[in-house]
Amino acid sequence: MPVELIKEKYSGAINTMEIGKGAGAVKIGGETTLPFLFEEGAMPNKPIVALEILDTDPPGRPADCGVTLLCVRLAGIHPDNGNKSADDAVKSLKSIAAGAGMPLVITGCGDAEKDNEVLPKVSQAFRGENCLFGIATQNNYKTLAATCLADGHSIIAESPIDINIAKQVNILISDMGFDPKRIVMHPTTTSLGYGMEYVYSIMERARLAAFVGDRMLAMPFILFIGQEVWKTKEAKEAGEIQGINWEISTSVSMLQAGADLLVMRHPEAARGIVKYIDEMMKGAKP
Repeated sequence: MPVELIKEKYSGAINTMEIGKGAGAVKIGGETTLPFLFEEGAMPNKPIVALEILDTDPPGRPADCGVTLLCVRLAGIHPDNGNKSADDAVKSLKSIAAGAGMPLVITGCGDAEKDNEVLPKVSQAFRGENCLFGIATQNNYKTLAATCLADGHSIIAESPIDINIAKQVNILISDMGFDPKRIVMHPTTTSLGYGMEYVYSIMERARLAAFVGDRMLAMPFILFIGQEVWKTKEAKEAGEIQGINWEISTSVSMLQAGADLLVMRHPEAARGIVKYIDEMMKGAKP
């Protein structure tokens, strides 16, 4: 006697977002099911991998590792790391963008005062390019939200692994007139072996809430895997191969938790995850 498998069906869906413009634009989100459960719902857009570089890195074309987005972190504008001006940041980004030939995710240095000074000018310089900018937090979102709204960009909303704060940040940004479909959630993450199960559970709770109708939690997820992995002792002290494997393993776990956009640092790790995603998406229904 055949066993009938129980299947969950949901009425809600994750927002679909487009990053970039023209033929090179990419879409994320749109799911109506938990990751890769194709018999229960749809994943119309496969998860995307972005390679992260710093504006302080030596100039050159980013490694060709199959990614479709480039994330540039403006580390050089930090007061303790060069204190570059907004004009310097724009010049660096223009050069990087010309060599990359793909849509950009642009993040600040983490110093709120400096980011609020520089990011609006960077946003204006890339007006109409439909970039993804970050990072907006509960205590520092107004400047970035206003400039992204004016210049036609999307925004990354960050919360400290807390579903209630995640929802609140989304509401605050939306209340400024920002289309919720142009918000990506960054729940913050961790590396494999450092409390990942808690991050996983928060992401899953948010995703399930969206599926049953909570529109303020229906945003795609972005996770900065590389920055977390490469600061662990396992990645730094055990050699490059282990670090690559650590980044891949962490990424696989986060994909299963619902990640839509992974930001990775090692080209080989990024290449491996692109292959993994393609393999997992073979089960998707046309």
